[in-house]
Amino acid sequence: MMFGLLMPVLLVLTGYLLGSIPFAFLLGRAGGRDLRREGSGNLGAANVFRTRGPSRALAVLALDVSKGAAAVLLASRFTGADAAPAAAGVAAVLGHIYPVWLRFRGGKGVATACGVFSVLAPVAVVPAVLVFGTTLWFSRYVSLGSVLAAVSLPPITWAIHAPGPSIAAALIIAAVVVQRHRGNLARLQAGTERRLGQRVTGP
Repeated sequence: MMFGLLMPVLLVLTGYLLGSIPFAFLLGRAGGRDLRREGSGNLGAANVFRTRGPSRALAVLALDVSKGAAAVLLASRFTGADAAPAAAGVAAVLGHIYPVWLRFRGGKGVATACGVFSVLAPVAVVPAVLVFGTTLWFSRYVSLGSVLAAVSLPPITWAIHAPGPSIAAALIIAAVVVQRHRGNLARLQAGTERRLGQRVTGP
């Protein structure tokens, strides 16, 4: 009985620890360099692309998506309820943003969130990715595409009648992603935000 009560807690903790694996930091350590001190300083695929090139960026993107999906799949494997996988997915995104291994300074959670919803509500991912891709194509701003995709996710999950916990997870993740992009939004307003393809060496 006690183990059954502890299982959801363990699954959420596992989701957080999976999300905390800092793939951008690990794959970005070429020559002992620290990605947090280069480019935008963000531990995400976009900054890896700017400072390390496309091959490593694609690897980071795939791994960050995979860890979000893995957190939800693992929770689904050990519980039949909808709430635990959704909570584990939120925990994975929070783990990516606030990784315990790097003093809680991580990325912005967008790729990990994509992995989470590829399992929680795969139908919702397609229009959200289209929002991201269309915005990026016309503006060349990864940050703007990320914010708009995150904000689109809650109404999309609601429109497709996703389970309540998945809709709640979309709301929480959208709020966290927007909060993490507040600096980018300020730079967008000021006209100083970096576009995709700008290679930079300083923060």
